[in-house]
Amino acid sequence: MLDIRWIRENPQALADALVKRGQSVESARSVVDDLVAKDEARRSHLTRLQEAQARQNAASKEIGKAMAAKDAALADRLKAEVSELKSFVQTGESEARELDRALNDALAVIPNLPLDDVPVGRDENDNVEIRRVGEPRQIAAPKEHFEIGEALGYMDFERAAKLSGSRFTVVSGQLARLERALGQFMLDLHTTEHGYTEVNPPLLVRDEALFGTNQLPKFEEDLFFAKHGEGRLALIPTSEVPLTNLVREEIVAGEKLPLRFTALTACFRSEAGSAGRDTRGMLRQHQFYKVEMVSITDAETALAEHDRMTECAETVLKRLGLPFRTVVLCTGDMGFGARKTHDIEVWLPGQNTYREISSCSVCGDFQARRMNARYRAADGKSTAFVHTLNGSGVAVGRALIAVIENYQNDDGTISVPDVLRPYMGGVAKIEAA
Repeated sequence: MLDIRWIRENPQALADALVKRGQSVESARSVVDDLVAKDEARRSHLTRLQEAQARQNAASKEIGKAMAAKDAALADRLKAEVSELKSFVQTGESEARELDRALNDALAVIPNLPLDDVPVGRDENDNVEIRRVGEPRQIAAPKEHFEIGEALGYMDFERAAKLSGSRFTVVSGQLARLERALGQFMLDLHTTEHGYTEVNPPLLVRDEALFGTNQLPKFEEDLFFAKHGEGRLALIPTSEVPLTNLVREEIVAGEKLPLRFTALTACFRSEAGSAGRDTRGMLRQHQFYKVEMVSITDAETALAEHDRMTECAETVLKRLGLPFRTVVLCTGDMGFGARKTHDIEVWLPGQNTYREISSCSVCGDFQARRMNARYRAADGKSTAFVHTLNGSGVAVGRALIAVIENYQNDDGTISVPDVLRPYMGGVAKIEAA
């Protein structure tokens, strides 16, 4: 969430940022004007309310003086005034809450401000490649992962559809073991070499947690909900949600920053708006596994932490021997809560293209304001909002796809990357069941 004081002082800067994000000039101006109007109405009302409360207190004291002076007429007038002011204050406090709610609701759907060095563009075609690592292996007639997986007998989409419908997969046998090995390898790498603390978080979270990491209110349709008593809980779309919210409504000691968390969890997304996209195979699923990285830091170190997090994700692919490229997302392709995002795209020979396997984003204090998460400065007195970062380290299902396609052999088998063989009990090649 953006700071309304900053918006009040920089309305044109917000309008310019929204235009960079893809809004029309007219739409951006309308959004800013609405925010400013709501803020002015709220502040004006609070001023009147404070003046009424001050006058109520003063008049109450004057009643005592009037009665001591035996001026009954003045005392009666003051009592009438106090009664009227009391009624106004009671009504005014309720109105103030409504004005607060209206302003906060409007702020909740405003995206974060892109950093100045983020390329301006409309969509993925305007993203900027910053590096490319590894050369794609030459494969005479590369197959896609689902062709290989089904032929081996370890990937079943028909049975998954009977169980749960489309966009689910039953993975079994040695491919299930390979998927588990990938997740374990990533966790070991991030915890033993990259300094992340492993967390096993809840997979069901409250609306407040989803609001904190900006899934709500804007992306509600992409979530799965379960009834819980009279309310509801949501299945996490990513473990960014519980990991980032670990500091919700807390004041962290500044000397403890940065905090770095990682988790391997199932993730659940309805994939709203993706009808017709990636319907074959397991590239875009309702349920998938992902290793997440989250950093909690401060303004001074956030950008360096972003580069560090990106390097941690890239290291996974380097160790697996998978060709990839890293791009900076343009303003029109960047996520709602991000100020800058690096996407890492892995080479998929079956599709003859690079596909996203990790997004690493720096969010500034945007999420911290929604969570009221702060840190205490070195002076031990002042506090400031933390800065948050999140990134995939990496998507396990997509890593499985990438290993299957990049390590496929002409005879239909799959070679196991060297780094994964200890997790596979020494198995070097996956063959048909």
